[in-house]
Amino acid sequence: MGRKQKKYNLFAQKKRERKEGNSNEKADRPSEPYFDIIRENELFLKYYKHQKICPEAEWDEFLKFISCDLPTTFRITASRGEAQTLLDIIKSEFFADYLKGALELQNTTGCKFEKPMSLPWYPNEHAWQLELSRKDIRRSEAFYKLHNFLIAETNSGSISRQEAVSMIPPIVLDVKPHHKVLDMCAAPGSKTAQLIEALHVD
Repeated sequence: MGRKQKKYNLFAQKKRERKEGNSNEKADRPSEPYFDIIRENELFLKYYKHQKICPEAEWDEFLKFISCDLPTTFRITASRGEAQTLLDIIKSEFFADYLKGALELQNTTGCKFEKPMSLPWYPNEHAWQLELSRKDIRRSEAFYKLHNFLIAETNSGSISRQEAVSMIPPIVLDVKPHHKVLDMCAAPGSKTAQLIEALHVD
């Protein structure tokens, strides 16, 4: 008896060819440079200048600050049982690698990077701020790993990527279970989630 002929998997072959083709295409394709966002808009400036939201003498300083990148801020969802464990992992592993990556970049580029900062007014060190831009993430493997970790944990609900200013109202409101709250600026709902977490933290 002869050896049984192995069936030819056309789908698997096409998948392999497609994968190899994509790999070659990516290898041949030159990497695109990262361009800074152009932060000039005549209509935007005209509108806000008309609002007189700051004295004329402070206008240039106002423009300077609104043109800056916002820091990366996130908070650990305190209602979850593994919040403290997650905080320990972030501090001992990802922040440790972050500091090493920051030191390496500082030595090679001369750029200084701030240490991760726990927001002092948020309970239990569950909110943090990083001075990290998209350009920085592309330059350091440690930054890239931390960035991907934050995305993954956000998708799983363990972390909320939320601006620091958005975290303040739920803290100062001191909402109780019998209260009714109407949020007139709720998108995507981070403050609402924070309020619910505060009510069910125990």
